Amino acid sequence: MKIRFIGAVRTVTGSMHLVQVNGKKFLLDCGLYQGKRAESRERNENFLFDPREIDFIILSHAHIDHSGNIPQIVKKGFSGKIFSTSATRDLASIMLVDSGHIHEKDAEYLNKKLKKRGEPPIQPLYTAKDAIQSLEHFVGLPYRKEIEISNGINLIFYDAGHLLGSAIVVLNIKENGRKIRLAFTGDLGRPYKPILRNPQLIGNVDFLITESTYGATIHEEMESVEERISQIVIKAYERSGKIIIPAFSVDRTQVLIYILHKLAMGNKIPKIPIFIDSPLAVNATEIYRLHPECFDDEMQKLLLSGQDPFDFSQLHYINDVEESKKLNTYQKPCIIISASGMCETGRILHHLANNIENPRNIILIVGYMARDTLGRKLKDGIEKVKIFGDEYRVRAEVISIDALSAHADRNELLAYISHIDRKHIDGIFVVHGEEEQSFALADGLREIGFENVIVPEQGQEFEI
Repeated sequence: MKIRFIGAVRTVTGSMHLVQVNGKKFLLDCGLYQGKRAESRERNENFLFDPREIDFIILSHAHIDHSGNIPQIVKKGFSGKIFSTSATRDLASIMLVDSGHIHEKDAEYLNKKLKKRGEPPIQPLYTAKDAIQSLEHFVGLPYRKEIEISNGINLIFYDAGHLLGSAIVVLNIKENGRKIRLAFTGDLGRPYKPILRNPQLIGNVDFLITESTYGATIHEEMESVEERISQIVIKAYERSGKIIIPAFSVDRTQVLIYILHKLAMGNKIPKIPIFIDSPLAVNATEIYRLHPECFDDEMQKLLLSGQDPFDFSQLHYINDVEESKKLNTYQKPCIIISASGMCETGRILHHLANNIENPRNIILIVGYMARDTLGRKLKDGIEKVKIFGDEYRVRAEVISIDALSAHADRNELLAYISHIDRKHIDGIFVVHGEEEQSFALADGLREIGFENVIVPEQGQEFEI
């Protein structure tokens, strides 16, 4: 058996690993590489293999850095099945189409510039129509049920607790009389994260491919989050201000809704309106409702008691553009949750432009902000920022909460992997992390007794 590490190695984007066994070739994830425009285009258009030779894809979850190049690989000739959990299939149905729309708009914007320079137009990486066509390949599977997907290759999904439908991929493989148990964490969630179950243990494996997004980082404790959010809402209310929250449309928005519902039902926050101003978030929330099998005990008890955390009196979902624009002139205290999470595109930019210079307002940062993004500049305390090309002074108070990360931190990754017998496992491959994070996790694994821990390079192949 061979494994070639193609994407999300020594970086956190473009997850993709090629496995060859029993005469079959398949991918673990088919993620979109997200970086500088030219490099991203080159890597996403040109695979390091012939897509027509790939027999099937196993998808860990629906985030675009894990699923976002599926429409492109289908365009290039892939004709096999894509195995995922049922919830991942449903989330992918909106996220990939949304990604296709973004690529179309991006190409439209660039072509206006190219036309002015007398240069030929470009085509979008893929379109919403391409994304819809790729959905025909999906096969939704349940958790914890072993299914033969090819001769000598059995697949089991375990809940990763990272995103609705996210899975740890476990493969029981028979090759030339030898049995191999290979596991891929995808993105591992945090224990005790709201809404979703804790990551499920997988037992012993022979080889493990593990993420390392926060392999050198310790998060805030989850227990402090509700109290902090309550204090922030009260502070904004008392000074007649708004709270603007940039949030990823899928997962982070639903977690915030859940926490705000809990605080509202407990009379721990004032009765001010909460606006969800992101069409993708609205659609994703509907998909969450369809998959209670992914929920933890607390969430299931709420639903059985007749409460719906995604629907309470203070909560207002906004789809229409005109409704969104009305929020610009809304003068009373409120909470506005909008995308994109890193403040690079979308309706959040309008809300920031209209509220960033008012010292009564609060900008609440609740997610990862990549280097050079507007969100990162706000988090780092930059006093002047540009939005739509205009300069704004940051007079609103900027507050960050890091505990809401959907990724396990260093201690949580080490604790999870520690359940595997060190004498049983033959090798660990550390992926999906910037170099310092991946190498830090690798060192940590060696310190607690694991041997043969490798941080692969892009394109590197191993025979196991």
